[in-house]
Amino acid sequence: MQRPADAGVRSADADADADVEVSVVLPAYNEAGTIERTVETTLDALADFLPAGSFEVIVAEDGCTDRTPAIAERLAAADERVRHVHSDERLGRGGALEYAFASAAGSTLVYFDTDLATDMRHLPELVERVRSGEYDVATGSRWLPGAEADRPAKRGVPSLAYNTLVRLVLRSDLRDHQCGFKAVSRAAFEALREDVGDDHWFWDTELLVRAQRAGFRVAEFPVSWTPKGDSKVDLVRDVFGMGSQVVRTWWELSVRPRVTREVSVAVGLLLSVLALALMTLYIEPAAVLSALERVRERPGLVVAAAAVYLVSWPLRGTRYRDILRELGYPGSAAFLTGAVFVSQTGNLVFPARAGDLVRAYVVKARRSVPYPSGFASLAVERVFDLLTITVLAGSVLVGLVATGRSEAVVAAVTGSVPGDVPPGAARTAVTVAAGVGGAAVFAVAALVASARVDRGVVRSLLGRISDDSYVDPVASVLEQFVGDLQTVASEPRAFVRIGAASLLVWTLDVATAALVLAAFGVPTPPATLVAVCVFAVSVGNLAKVLPLTPGGVGLYEAAFTVLVAGLTPIGAGVAFAAAVLDHAVKNGVTVAGGVASMLALNVSLTRAVDEAGEAREARERADATQD
Repeated sequence: MQRPADAGVRSADADADADVEVSVVLPAYNEAGTIERTVETTLDALADFLPAGSFEVIVAEDGCTDRTPAIAERLAAADERVRHVHSDERLGRGGALEYAFASAAGSTLVYFDTDLATDMRHLPELVERVRSGEYDVATGSRWLPGAEADRPAKRGVPSLAYNTLVRLVLRSDLRDHQCGFKAVSRAAFEALREDVGDDHWFWDTELLVRAQRAGFRVAEFPVSWTPKGDSKVDLVRDVFGMGSQVVRTWWELSVRPRVTREVSVAVGLLLSVLALALMTLYIEPAAVLSALERVRERPGLVVAAAAVYLVSWPLRGTRYRDILRELGYPGSAAFLTGAVFVSQTGNLVFPARAGDLVRAYVVKARRSVPYPSGFASLAVERVFDLLTITVLAGSVLVGLVATGRSEAVVAAVTGSVPGDVPPGAARTAVTVAAGVGGAAVFAVAALVASARVDRGVVRSLLGRISDDSYVDPVASVLEQFVGDLQTVASEPRAFVRIGAASLLVWTLDVATAALVLAAFGVPTPPATLVAVCVFAVSVGNLAKVLPLTPGGVGLYEAAFTVLVAGLTPIGAGVAFAAAVLDHAVKNGVTVAGGVASMLALNVSLTRAVDEAGEAREARERADATQD
């Protein structure tokens, strides 16, 4: 989006600007029929109580498609008290106000709606509340006692509900946050402008809430208000949009300051410990410890398991290299193996797969891969992983049924197996895995089908939802993301090559689990052991897709335990011990490789997560102001 440019600005010198105390901004979108009368009324009202030369009126014309720009330019050329700020594209109501305030000359910044719904007899009170220095922010209110507001129910009911929500969730002391009749001091505006994240209807609500949280003095006074014309607020699109902004602001003001990196790690570890502790409700800890003692007789198998798992990492790096190459970003397999190591280590430490931010940050910083492409490459990798383990689990399931093991499968799925496995545990794990697997198959099918679809469909769909300023930057990011996914899906050779690499990666993952289980000396034929490990590892990894705990600790163990114990003579204690050791071996290799890669790449894990998040937020802010 292009930055707005001043048009028809008076030819006043710096001294004249210095004399301006009050700047009134009129946000205008397609107001050709009213803007001239509004400017004249505003000038007359200001001249009644302010000295000549101490005020200016700025028409913040926001990507209009009618004659508003020409009228505003003519008014600015005819009267030195009038300025015209023009934008070729819509900035949003808040974006237009912010830009106009930033370019204004006054120390007291005022705005009100161009329909003059608020009686102008309140203008002196609004201005003087801030100009006098008594308050930092002032706002009119249609809900305070003494206010006169003739509003129909279709406006009044949503307004009351919205203001109540803001008061409760954001702990605001004000009664009316959306009255278009506000003033703010230059100092307060400059202190708050970078923190206000919205650029449309929620902008002034957020300004008021953040002003109160920052300790600025905020005045609210009753006004007379009469609706004029049709509101430009869409009660479905904009009200729901402002609701999401309430949630965002609540998170930023009330939650994020308390969620430090240390708290995130502590909560994640607590969830992991809790998940493992719940297993002791149906598996005796003594049985697990006894089973682990048996591994001492075969330590070589555990070492072999770690070596096999280590071999899978260069394959992961090679696969990721192939994905990025299809997107037009070449890179070495060695470097990308390190990047995968670091990001997966982050996923073990931080919940909600925050480690993925690290990889996006590393490839952006070191290989200039844009964030949309970085996240698209991660999405492609995840889809292939889920598809592969879904196919593996499905193949074993079909094989078990075909070889007469259907009763055992049913028993495992329903949880009606001998021993200490809780009823329904296996059924839950398999249900979750089946749902995730089905979603993976659907995602691949949609990905392949979308390769034949016109990539302009994203912008078209968003355009049907909204025509506001945020559509272009959001559409640009989504188009790049979807386009990158389609690029991989549209090349059959790349699809096969990446799929084959994924199959090798997960084959080695299963081999690692089989070697660990064999280290316990279980009396199970090798073929059966491998088949059950394929099924248990696949379902276990599908079950831990929801990032509830760092590394999925607890979720994987539960799924692995119930399936191994349900499909083999192996007891639940041994199965759980094997699941814990298998996960420990894999996580140990991951952490060791991650530490070595961080040293080699000179990457700090926590710093990378923080900088990736900051960079993403900076990009979102930049997209809101420029193409």
